[in-house]
Amino acid sequence: MSEPTETDATQAGKPLTLEGRLSRLEEILALLEADEVELERALQLFEEGVGLVRDAERVLAETELRVEELLAGGATAPLEEPEA
Repeated sequence: MSEPTETDATQAGKPLTLEGRLSRLEEILALLEADEVELERALQLFEEGVGLVRDAERVLAETELRVEELLAGGATAPLEEPEA
């Protein structure tokens, strides 16, 4: 089985959704748990995973803020997708 590449992870240049990020994190975790990954590749996967977690945390924080604004009756701005 071939390992997914970063191009696969970005869906042909489109930013990942939160669900896409979580799915890719699951793929990375499975690869790292397989113990068949060379150290350098494992480090690359780990770095990618850390970036995905940070992006997901940012999206969740923005979403939480938007929900709080909606509940408070304030105006909201549309969520912006991260720039690739």
